[in-house]
Amino acid sequence: MKNRRTFLKTAATAAAGLTVAPAFSFSIINKPRPVDDLIIGHGEYRYKVYKDWAKISAVHNPLLNCHEMVQDQKGRLLMIGDHTANNILVFDKSGKLLDYWGTQYPGGHGLTLTNEGGEDYLFIVDCGYYTDKTGQGRAQAGQVVKTTIDGNVVFNIGHPRTIGIYKDDERFQPTEVAVAPNGDFYVADGYGSDYIIQYNHHGEYIRHWGGHKNDDPNYNLNNAHGVAVDLRDPADPKLIVTCRNDNAFKYFTLDGKYIRTANLPGAFVCRPVLDDQNLYAGVCWSVTREGQKWYPNTGFVTILDQKDNVLSNPGGEAPEYKDGVLQPMFQATGAAKVFNHGHDVCVDEDKNVYVCQWNANKTPPVKLERV
Repeated sequence: MKNRRTFLKTAATAAAGLTVAPAFSFSIINKPRPVDDLIIGHGEYRYKVYKDWAKISAVHNPLLNCHEMVQDQKGRLLMIGDHTANNILVFDKSGKLLDYWGTQYPGGHGLTLTNEGGEDYLFIVDCGYYTDKTGQGRAQAGQVVKTTIDGNVVFNIGHPRTIGIYKDDERFQPTEVAVAPNGDFYVADGYGSDYIIQYNHHGEYIRHWGGHKNDDPNYNLNNAHGVAVDLRDPADPKLIVTCRNDNAFKYFTLDGKYIRTANLPGAFVCRPVLDDQNLYAGVCWSVTREGQKWYPNTGFVTILDQKDNVLSNPGGEAPEYKDGVLQPMFQATGAAKVFNHGHDVCVDEDKNVYVCQWNANKTPPVKLERV
């Protein structure tokens, strides 16, 4: 893999001196430009939009969908996508491409960073859904792989049916992993059977919950697309699980006991991303004012405080409360309509937000610079 990567990097460097037609390049300028100084968001959470932040060529680093992004301890931004020419793209904060690797994750979807003994590791989630050469979508069993920060495999957890926790008719198409301080990790089977599966740091099964047929409906999950460990109150850690089809996040204890639900009407939210005391999430779809759901190209970003109050909706309309109840949220209109389908966000130390998108015409992440 190293030899192939070295060859590809050499070829890409040589090609960089050639003239590239704008139609085949995401960004070929030295400094990203804002979109007509467009500022989106609300209250204290407002941002200048940089759509051409990523300095990559569609010829040398093709994209299908940009799914998730994390920042490592060196300050690098690592993004996972589902194009097997380069599943992982590594950027600096200026948008310069530093590295790329990964050819074995056709459903590259989830990317989670964990630090063990001062070393960064990744959990890579292949959701098992991919598009073949004819453009047709095909489903296969997903996989969860722990790797070093540069992609060397540590272990693969395998299909949960092999250890007897899935029935033969239960599909496994995982979407996300979250890691607890003790090393336990939680797999969200968001495109499969909607279970949350807990393993110890060796990848040994502990328990699972969720699914669709619980006596207590609070435990039912409906498109458990994302999962995150919430340490905003260190004395009371929680697990936040996305219920995207229900426009909600559900809170559980780390051993799977239900706590509460944060309802976000109109917002089909993806992974919860925690920074300081706030929760950020990409919104893949919102509803129309006529009540149409799953309407294409209606995404935005939403930001919540520790009490689940929506503070800002960059790319969406301002949150509205009536008698303390959040009203349905919509994508913004006009110039503030920035996103197609918000899939994930990454927040850097300057509180800038990088937005990965699904089904956005094969475009790279958008940078939102905090103002």
